[in-house]
Amino acid sequence: MDNVLMLQTVLWLPLAGMFALLVVPSGAHDAVRRLSFWTMVLQFVLVAVLYARFDPAAPGLQFATRVPWIVDWGVYFSLGLDGYNVLLVLLTAFLGPIVVAGSFTAITKDVKLFYAMVLLIQFAMMGTFLAQDLFVFYLFWETMLIPMFLLIGIWGGERRIYATLKFVLYTAFGSILMLAAIIYLVLATQQAGGAASFAFADLMRVKLPLDAQLWLFAAFGLSFAIKVPIFPLHTWLPDAHVEAPTTGSVILAGVLLKMGTYGFIKLGFPLFPDATQLFTPTIMVLAVASIVIGAGLALVQDDIKKIIAYSSISHLGYVMLGLVSLNLIGIQGAIVQMVSHGLTAAGLFLMIGMIYERCHTRDLAAYGGLARALPVYSVAFMLLTLASIGLPTTSGFTGEFLVLLGAFNNAWTQHLGGHSFALVLAVLAASGVVLGALYMLRFAAKFLYGEAKVPHAPVADLVLRERLILGAVLVAVFWLGLFPDGAMRKTEPAAREYQLLVRTSRLPAVATAQAGVDALAPAAMPGTKP
Repeated sequence: MDNVLMLQTVLWLPLAGMFALLVVPSGAHDAVRRLSFWTMVLQFVLVAVLYARFDPAAPGLQFATRVPWIVDWGVYFSLGLDGYNVLLVLLTAFLGPIVVAGSFTAITKDVKLFYAMVLLIQFAMMGTFLAQDLFVFYLFWETMLIPMFLLIGIWGGERRIYATLKFVLYTAFGSILMLAAIIYLVLATQQAGGAASFAFADLMRVKLPLDAQLWLFAAFGLSFAIKVPIFPLHTWLPDAHVEAPTTGSVILAGVLLKMGTYGFIKLGFPLFPDATQLFTPTIMVLAVASIVIGAGLALVQDDIKKIIAYSSISHLGYVMLGLVSLNLIGIQGAIVQMVSHGLTAAGLFLMIGMIYERCHTRDLAAYGGLARALPVYSVAFMLLTLASIGLPTTSGFTGEFLVLLGAFNNAWTQHLGGHSFALVLAVLAASGVVLGALYMLRFAAKFLYGEAKVPHAPVADLVLRERLILGAVLVAVFWLGLFPDGAMRKTEPAAREYQLLVRTSRLPAVATAQAGVDALAPAAMPGTKP
């Protein structure tokens, strides 16, 4: 199949699967599950082929489509793969069949509607990553809200309405700000070039004064920061995770939170480089605060879902820190950390869902002695726990190590210039690794060992379906940890481009200051730039 057609098929396949569910009888739950599962499997196979064919040496977009849509407004239906999105598209497609298979026994109410919403959100997430036009990006960004609203609101826990409304209000607030910024940005593009354009490439060339950059950066940044989420905009996340069904939690942790960090690296920082450089110290502080506070909150939780929810805030703080390090090591580490967190958090939420189906409680105090009662489950849980805290050979180690290396590289540069602020933040960020080990090992110790409290009656260990699901996640975790070079080669050109875009100031004063910092930078490590 032609690569362009294959990429189009990747996008539209979940939507086609959703409409195909209409002809399946409502009571045929097994047929609904099989159709949804094989739709996701086919999408993953196609994405895997495209990933293998993706050439990191080729400049610009690959497998691109650009079809006129609303020409008078300068809107084109533009899609493509590049180094920014190729790993996230692969992650989204990989988690698709896992999400569907993981919900086979958990969902018994409105089964057809449930899988229709899962397919719809898969379509919206894939479109958000693939879009290369800001109008198209925004449409997919907003479309994600509808199925997630229904997944939590219909199949969630007792406080699902509260959690859903909180999630929608936070997200809608950020979306309104981003919409206003998009309108201003496109009008500025039209004034500068004579024609309106929503294309990312055209928007990157617009030269905006600093005051406009600051306001636009704040609008885009708040929208993306809510989605990450960054402290102190994180309070919607624990409620959403706790009340969401397991599928909703896996989608949230595995993919949706990456929309925020992807938005920063693809749009928020490159579009407004001067504002980014001026806001960098603030972003670094908020990133480190997210790392430390998220870890601290996870340490004191007794709800097993909340532990992983707060850990997500901490792990994504590392992503933000890597992105604002503005050196190749940290940027590459941030990209790897996005994928690593998507795998480990998704796996842990799946395991929490599996034990909840058996024991019907999320209270950590109710568990103990599972290592003897459920040995296969316990081994898988311990491996994902170690990956989450950055055990060498796992993806968590690769991502966090590169981010911290980039942060200390940047901090040392600032230290040579007479500033120790970044060095203090880098040390605090490193302390998050210790806190991460504390809360995850505390969780594992109470959950798997100690006095046997659960099960009160014999509980079955993992069945074949569950073993295959977790086995796939673990293979991906160790593959990225042991062989990260292949993935990082595909993202390196985009990381270099991002670094250049953000560090290239259009303001003389900022440019002069940045040149002074660059002059003090230490020698680059092999394969990197300062």
